[in-house]
Amino acid sequence: MQTGLTENTQTQFYTWKNYRCAYEVYNPSGNDGIPLLLIHPIGVGLSGNFWQRFCRQWYATGKRNPIYNPDLLGCGESDMPRVAYNPSDWAKQLYYFLQNVVNKPVVLVVQGALFPVAVELVQLAKESNLIRGLVLSGPPALRLLDTNTSDRRHKINWNIFDSPFGRAFFEYARSRKFLRNFSIRQLFAEDEKVDGEWLDMLKVGAKNAASRYAVFSFLAGFWRQDYQDAIAQIYQPTLVVMGETASSISRSGKKETPDERLADYLACLPSCRGVKIKGRNVLPYEEPTEFINAITPFINEMASV
Repeated sequence: MQTGLTENTQTQFYTWKNYRCAYEVYNPSGNDGIPLLLIHPIGVGLSGNFWQRFCRQWYATGKRNPIYNPDLLGCGESDMPRVAYNPSDWAKQLYYFLQNVVNKPVVLVVQGALFPVAVELVQLAKESNLIRGLVLSGPPALRLLDTNTSDRRHKINWNIFDSPFGRAFFEYARSRKFLRNFSIRQLFAEDEKVDGEWLDMLKVGAKNAASRYAVFSFLAGFWRQDYQDAIAQIYQPTLVVMGETASSISRSGKKETPDERLADYLACLPSCRGVKIKGRNVLPYEEPTEFINAITPFINEMASV
């Protein structure tokens, strides 16, 4: 990752299950506030670099919390094996990272449909007291997480993508034209926010064709499971931040309003609060100042929990 946050920031690595996994840590020796552990979204060209703009703005406002920004397996500078990734795989990777690299309580900051990874991670860490709270940025419609999808359907979907057809699709999907059009249609509230920095980041991130396996795992729907009971057992304080024009890429969730989605989370999570801010679906990138203003009181509160 190239962050531009400090001249001395360098990508670091750890080994998990014989895979080399990458991360960056900012202000690791800082004692001003609880550390943040960021979970980036999965998509063409996406990795921990998604959080660059958020991190720059976080420190530009004078905050000094340590921030841990890992690349999930299959993304960024982490290894990219040809496997079908399940949310539980990424959760196990992050739990190892939390135990062996961070080794202190954190607030999870989770983007979008990677919420199932956070759910699995909370379950793994429930005896460790290493997760103090959660911030959910534009999480998916809960109706997408209340029904198990069959293993057979997952395998069929994965096999379709893990084929010459999938390779051809990925070649098309990592074109600048596709990335721009998709971002305008599905991710950003304002067309002009789909800028050169965003598109260049995605193009660089998708340069390695092996990054398609993480993308295909997401598209195959391995995250579409019944997490109702597990979500109801997340007792850590949770802040849900929803965009005022939030939308869903799933047909089953398309007609749901941001208010309805937020209400579902408030009703389901035992210790939850919510807020709407300007923006659509990638709030830490498209509206970093608004997002930081929304989560700062919650983060400060977690330091004293």
